[in-house]
Amino acid sequence: MTIATDQLDQLAVDTIRTLSIDGVQQANSGHPGAPMGMAPMTYALWTRHLRHAPTNPAWPNRDRFVLSAGHASMLLYSMLHLTGYGVSLEDVESFRQWGSITPGHPEYGLTPGVEATTGPLGQGLTNAVGMAIAERRLAAEFNRDGHELIDHRTYVICSDGDLQEGVASEASSLAGHLKLGKLIALYDDNRIQLDGPTAWAFTEDVLGRFAAYGWHVQQVEDGTDLAAIDAAIRVAQADDRPSIIAVRTVIGYGSPNKAGTQKAHGAPLGPDEVRLTKEAYGWDPDKTFFVPDEARDLFRRAIDEGRTRVADWESRLGDYADAYPNEAAELRRRVAGRLPDGWDAGLPSWDAGTEVATRNASQDAIQLLAAALPELFGGSADLSESNLTDVKANGHDHFESDHAGRNLRFGVREHAMGGIINGIAYHGGFLPYAATFLTFSDYMRGAVRLASLSGLHVTYVWTHDSVGLGEDGPTHQPVEHYAALRAIPNLWFVRPGDGNEAAAAWALAVERPAIAGAAAGPVALAFTRQKLPTLPGTKEHAREGVRRGGYILREASGGEPQLILIGTGSELQLCTAAAEALEAGGIATRVVSLPCWERFDAQDQAYRDRVLPPVVKKRVSVEAGVSFGWERWVGDEGAIIGIDHFGASAPAGTIFKEFGFTTDRVADVGRRVVREGLHGRLKTLSLPHGDHPTLDQGDPGVDRTPGSDPGHD
Repeated sequence: MTIATDQLDQLAVDTIRTLSIDGVQQANSGHPGAPMGMAPMTYALWTRHLRHAPTNPAWPNRDRFVLSAGHASMLLYSMLHLTGYGVSLEDVESFRQWGSITPGHPEYGLTPGVEATTGPLGQGLTNAVGMAIAERRLAAEFNRDGHELIDHRTYVICSDGDLQEGVASEASSLAGHLKLGKLIALYDDNRIQLDGPTAWAFTEDVLGRFAAYGWHVQQVEDGTDLAAIDAAIRVAQADDRPSIIAVRTVIGYGSPNKAGTQKAHGAPLGPDEVRLTKEAYGWDPDKTFFVPDEARDLFRRAIDEGRTRVADWESRLGDYADAYPNEAAELRRRVAGRLPDGWDAGLPSWDAGTEVATRNASQDAIQLLAAALPELFGGSADLSESNLTDVKANGHDHFESDHAGRNLRFGVREHAMGGIINGIAYHGGFLPYAATFLTFSDYMRGAVRLASLSGLHVTYVWTHDSVGLGEDGPTHQPVEHYAALRAIPNLWFVRPGDGNEAAAAWALAVERPAIAGAAAGPVALAFTRQKLPTLPGTKEHAREGVRRGGYILREASGGEPQLILIGTGSELQLCTAAAEALEAGGIATRVVSLPCWERFDAQDQAYRDRVLPPVVKKRVSVEAGVSFGWERWVGDEGAIIGIDHFGASAPAGTIFKEFGFTTDRVADVGRRVVREGLHGRLKTLSLPHGDHPTLDQGDPGVDRTPGSDPGHD
């Protein structure tokens, strides 16, 4: 029996809807309404425009599809199953269940065909901007006349909630500025969100806003009109600006009692309403997870079409390799994510005593790494002259609307910057990095968390890493940030203590996925504004020591140590100087550099015990941040020198002195720990009238100096 085209289209659309309804209902959890309303636009996009390959999900020249409205995940899982990806009907039936590949929101690396981890609204649209940037840059590097190997689009479906989030506004503004013409967004304009009508909080002219950003805008009044949706996508493809198409849909389409209301948004329809809805579609209400043969055959055309596309591309890649063998080999390496031999041969180093700010050491490392790694690609949030992150070769080659250069200018858009470099990483072919002041990592946190969750190979360059930045004051001085960032699973936070450790930290960031036993993920590098002395031993040992997260920088003289001083960042120099003073007084002191807790914790027990022997319980940690977390390394008989209050506006030297970060202070604490059995947390206190800091043992039986105040005047 032959079904008319329009009837087959309707059957296919309703198959998407009913699979989504059944998945949510069986899980008794999820969001059925959005898939029901968005099914026609998704069907039109996937069957008429999306160039993909279900049996080869990683094909480099595929179009990218991002479901920014990640709560509508059953829509995506339905499409992946129907078009022949490695998502079985059983996987769809196990939506949101333990061990399934169909979790509540899409997760990159878990489900074949999922291009980005989405759910936190605004992130997917932001990732899509990064993907479009990556496509343009990769095309500029490798395409040649007659050889257009890199030529694909990025499509994203977004919701009202996505467009209300500030991160999406930041990213969309930049996308319009850069004229990312291969980026097309379909906006599910259903006028409903979880609490009720969007009009309660969202009455702006969305298309007017995007037009002001520099986007091409269109509107489709009827979200079930496949011809109108198809035509709008074709118009968008012909424009050289990013495009947004507002498609007026009905949330929960077809549900007799819940369509068009928030009741269809975030909960199953319920057995009775599911039955009524299927009857409204003309379906047998007693069948669940039913895929008509005609609909399956239509969707599965994508398999052969994808194979044909991949075969054609591989043939063109072969022709390209004949004409440009070096470029073809490089493209294959980049797409595979392999590092070239000798990539780290030119890393900079400094002799002991040389003074260099670690942000300057980072700048030197970037230049040398960039020469060996053309995939190193990133920029700063309007702070490149402070973060020192520009690649200087080729006259500061910047990425602009008419030029796909190497340095990205993100503007003052930290959150979007984080999401965009995630998108570049999702796309592949690059080692993206992003830079700002460490204190503004707070603005990036949502994107940093998703990079960690998704195992993305991205690098954060966060400079001005402590109260040592000085006169800008507490608004710009990170204090709680070290602890907060160390709390993010799978993020490696590295705080190097001198130039050699900074170069080693960059090497660690580059090679993270290649380290045996290490999961892929992001690396955060925290660098100083102020100059630091290059410490004895780092030139020889920093590379391996930083790679392992911690190492013995200075051994105690005369055998086993009585005391271990543990430092990170700019405070490491205080540990080495204090060790000299302590040794002169007869206390054998070891100095341990612990720049990356996560890497040190991943080492085998024998190595950790060699660096921090369990028998040596007298330990002092020194770090210009909150003391939270240091207990695990210091133990019950040690002391923690930290800053459990905000900073101050003054020259860096003055701040460190007033907050008790001096050689004498560290040495004094060390002596007390060894000789008096002092234990418990030691806080540095900033006192009125320039008094010297007192030591708070955290013991209610010990009085503080009268008038002490953990704040500052």
